[in-house]
Amino acid sequence: MNIVFMGTPDYAEAILQRILQQTDMNVVGVYTQPDKPVGRKKVMTAPSVKTLALAYKIDVYQPSRLRDKETITELLKIKCDYIVVAAYGQILPKEVLQHAPCINLHASILPAYRGASPIQQTLLNDDKKTGVTAMMMEEGLDTGDIIKVQEIDVSKTMIVGELFDALTRVACDLTIDILKNFKTFTPQKQDESQASYCKKVSKEDGLVSFDDAQELYAKYRAYTPWPGVYLASGLKLKSIELLEKCTQNSAGEILDIEKEYIAVGCSKGTLKINRVQPQSKKEMDMNSYINGKRLVLADRLS
Repeated sequence: MNIVFMGTPDYAEAILQRILQQTDMNVVGVYTQPDKPVGRKKVMTAPSVKTLALAYKIDVYQPSRLRDKETITELLKIKCDYIVVAAYGQILPKEVLQHAPCINLHASILPAYRGASPIQQTLLNDDKKTGVTAMMMEEGLDTGDIIKVQEIDVSKTMIVGELFDALTRVACDLTIDILKNFKTFTPQKQDESQASYCKKVSKEDGLVSFDDAQELYAKYRAYTPWPGVYLASGLKLKSIELLEKCTQNSAGEILDIEKEYIAVGCSKGTLKINRVQPQSKKEMDMNSYINGKRLVLADRLS
């Protein structure tokens, strides 16, 4: 079968790699986002999907707008049996949706968490389960009929990178299953009454305070390593754990000092803080930080 693949980040790269390993699947074109400047020096960097596709000598297309007439015309000239989409970052126009069955791999149990950050939202809400949904694409945002859902458990300490890796493995397996057995599935409508949405994560989302320990820890799980969690002072909390979520404390008060960590009270609950990174400085262990600041028991971390 001939496949056009659309995707951009590492999640998409892994799915593309799995497709390329199949002897009965032929990728005839790859669509990904344009190269973008990365880092302080703004070095133009290609999406990982592009790098992989070029290594296999596959034609790569990087339109800034998939909806442009010229782009649509070019795409429609590519003969394919399926279009597979994974975190591409653009809405497919009607003409493309009609060109071939368009299958999307979304990292949530739809209709929950439609949008740009389903993995982070799963952790922010402390969900016990999540999964990958294979769906038929339509013009709405993640609103298409569901082909199949594969669920996994989410542990209490799992952070976003670990969950990302687990869901990527599920998505790879699910993609091959759907492509090989597409005609055996009967897609089902989504329950719109259960729909929820999640926005693109921004740097500002990482700002935290010592109000609720459970909420802060959820943000740590969702936003590590990017954008990270940090206090209003700019102090980044690089390694933390949830000790308990019920007691009432003075927000930010140092309750205990141990060799490897300090315990900090929140208005509700308590956190263990292992490592931090002050603004414009290197990451350090907690004792080095409080010694440098001359902080002791009952002082406040800010």
